[in-house]
Amino acid sequence: MGIEVGGLLGLLHLIVVVYAFIKIVQSNAGTLGKVLWVVLILLLPVFGLIIWLLFGPS
Repeated sequence: MGIEVGGLLGLLHLIVVVYAFIKIVQSNAGTLGKVLWVVLILLLPVFGLIIWLLFGPS
């Protein structure tokens, strides 16, 4: 039995992830930095987003 995210919470998470990816691609960071942020968000969905929100946007 695993943790499942569905419904409204899942939709909200998807919207935030898409927003983060758009902001990462539009940023002035180098290619390596952008790739590392995307990988972090994909590997650690919740914690990656929290870290990105705290340290990512300039």
